[in-house]
Parts: sequence; C-alpha cells; structure tokens
Amino acid sequence: MNRSLFVLLVLLATSLMGSSFAVGKVGLSYVSPLLLVGIRFALAGGIMALAVRLQRRRLPDNLRDWTKLLLVGACQTTAVMGCIFLSMRSIPAGETSILTFMNPLFVVVLGVLFMRLQYRFHQWAGVVVGFAGVVVTLGSHMQLSTGTLLGLGSAIAWAIATLLVKKWGSGFDRWVLTAYQMLFGGLLLLVLACSMETPRLDLNWTSLGVILYLAILGSIVQFATWYYLLAKGDPGRTSAFLFLAPFFGALSGWLILGEVIRWYAYAGGLLIFVGIFLVNWTSRVTKN
Repeated sequence: MNRSLFVLLVLLATSLMGSSFAVGKVGLSYVSPLLLVGIRFALAGGIMALAVRLQRRRLPDNLRDWTKLLLVGACQTTAVMGCIFLSMRSIPAGETSILTFMNPLFVVVLGVLFMRLQYRFHQWAGVVVGFAGVVVTLGSHMQLSTGTLLGLGSAIAWAIATLLVKKWGSGFDRWVLTAYQMLFGGLLLLVLACSMETPRLDLNWTSLGVILYLAILGSIVQFATWYYLLAKGDPGRTSAFLFLAPFFGALSGWLILGEVIRWYAYAGGLLIFVGIFLVNWTSRVTKN
C-alpha cells in the first residue's frame, strides 16, 4: 500500500476512534448512556448486517456459531461500550479513552493466563511500562472512583473480546463477524437500557447528529477502515498505531468539551502509549 495512503487511513481510523469519546459525551446530555450506545450499535450493526446479506457473504449455519457471535458482541460491544459511556458520566472523556486503550496490555496478561501464549521480553516490558502509566495517569484519583473502574473494565472486556476473536475469528467472514457482533451487542445494550436505567431520549438536531456520527462514522467507517488496514499490512505493526486513538480522545475532549487534562494524565498517557507500542510492535507469539 502507498505509504501516504496508509498514513491517511491510520489517521482517519484512529481519529474516529478517539473523537467518539468526546462526541459521545455530548450525546449524554440528551440520551441516557446505555440507550445511546444501544441505538448506535443496533443501527450500525443492522446496516452492516443488511449489507453482508445483500453481498451474499457466508453466514453461520448452526446455533453454536451464532452463539459465538453473540458472546463476542456481549464483550466487544455491550461490555466495552457500556463501561465507556457509564464511565464518562463521572470522569473526563480523555481519561476514559486513555484507560480504555490499555486493552493491548491486558491482552498479554490474559493471553498468558488463559491461552498459554508466550511473549518476548520487550512485550512484557511494555506491560510494566503501561501499568506504570496507568498509576501516573490516575494521579490524585488513586482512590479508584467508579468512573475509573469502569474505564479499566472497558479495557479488560476489550481484551477478552480480542482473545475470543483470536480463537474463533478464522471460522467467520470478518465482515459478518463485525456486523453481527455489533448488532447483537447493540440489542443487548437496548435490553440493559430498559432494565438498568431510566431511558431518556431528547431527540433534536444535536442528539440526532451525535447518533448518526457515532453509528456511521464512529462505527461503520471506523471498523471498515481499520479492518482494511489490518488486511493490507502486518497486523502487529498496524495495531501499534492504536496508541494514536487516546491522543485523539484527549485532543477532542479539549476541543469539543473544553476538558482540562492535568499534566500527570499526559505523562501517564505517554507511558501507556510506549507500553502499547512495545507490546504490539512484534506480533509473533507461540503456544507451549
């Protein structure tokens, strides 16, 4: 792939990932958290599911495979996005994005514990540096507020989803996997919105714009661009550029919301980015 095009697409994908935090926080003024993400992913997943059916892509033909898609959606969409949007009710969007994108560090730890994966020294060094970054990022918030715990929860859920996709993903068309995990995850979020919160939807041009931005640009375009990059380049090296996403998250929080990010959050964020870079730069792992 042309290097200029690669850089452009990386910036597009990671900026959409990061800006979704700030745009989503704007939406929380008009829509309750779980309902907002439920609408976002049910709409995005529904559009993509229709597209893959029109393209006649191979769908699962048994209950076991559909259940796998449901479990991936429950982790990747329901748990991750539910934690993110609930977290942003009490901590800045930039801080939530930094905590969420710790997920590659948790992938290493959980991969060793549950999938017997082995990693090189510099990847373990990345985990240590990354966790040190979290400690620095939290700064005076070391009492671990509910918002902070939810931010960490989103990273852990994302790591679990990553390992599930690593284990099961080869058995699915990647566009079918993406579409139906979003659809199922979004539907589960709508169920949770009706059972765990008092649903609130103040429909106006701003809230409609937020929903469409999150569903179309922040979900469909983002996923399509990112999966294209992963398919065209080395997945490990491409994934290293995920460290740009929390940068764009903090930047958009400052531009859109006027959030003030303390110096220790920037210092900790830098350590987290370095840790993620070390973990992802070499992707080869082996099993015992």
